[in-house]
Amino acid sequence: MEGSCARAVELGLPSIAFTEHVDHTSWYLARSGPYANENHLAMADENLLLTPPPLDVDGYLDSVDRCRTLFPGLRILTGVELGQPHWHAAECAAMLGPGSFERVLGSQHCLPHESGFAEPWLLYPLREPASVMRDYLAEVVRLVNSDAAFEVLAHIDYAVRSWPLETFDPEDFEEEFRYALRATARSGRALEVSTRIPMHATILRWWREEGGGAISFGSDAHQPELVAHGFREAADLADANGFRRGRSPADLWIR
Repeated sequence: MEGSCARAVELGLPSIAFTEHVDHTSWYLARSGPYANENHLAMADENLLLTPPPLDVDGYLDSVDRCRTLFPGLRILTGVELGQPHWHAAECAAMLGPGSFERVLGSQHCLPHESGFAEPWLLYPLREPASVMRDYLAEVVRLVNSDAAFEVLAHIDYAVRSWPLETFDPEDFEEEFRYALRATARSGRALEVSTRIPMHATILRWWREEGGGAISFGSDAHQPELVAHGFREAADLADANGFRRGRSPADLWIR
């Protein structure tokens, strides 16, 4: 966190949010390949099933407080990214109950696989890629139509990150994307423009056309050197689609 705050100050950012991952879903990993993660594998069991550890909320908040002391000129927001919160309503409600988090994201990482769950990159070699993408977007609809308590839908294009074909054209899934975006807009939630991979301009245009009223930006950095990676281009894209920054640096951008 300290390194990320130092990088934010170096870049001249007025604000940063640490939306720590909180997952209650166990999922299967790959032992090798481009998406094998050594840290995840070290926590998995003999069947390559990863059960995420609980978030140390007190430790997290202590770290944020320390950073606020070290970087008094930087607005630092607390936050969480809840994975599949519509599948784990009781656990998520218990975590959010004390009101410790200023920015709450909801995300979809996994889909059903055999007797458990797996991320898209593990499913693509096993199934027709287009069917995985459609199943993913259908689950996003169930997520945003739920009563799960989150204000921003994170990375609607998460399944694009591991797309196995040479190129990805969102036009091939226009109906599914528009349906998910329309449901998100009707839920009153904002859409995150994640810069982990650049969001395709067409998706943000569809968000505007389907009634989306607000966006946030997330670099999904995980490393200090990636903080705000691609933000300038993402801000230009948002501006071109009629979204404008709010009064405070930490505000969502709205139309």
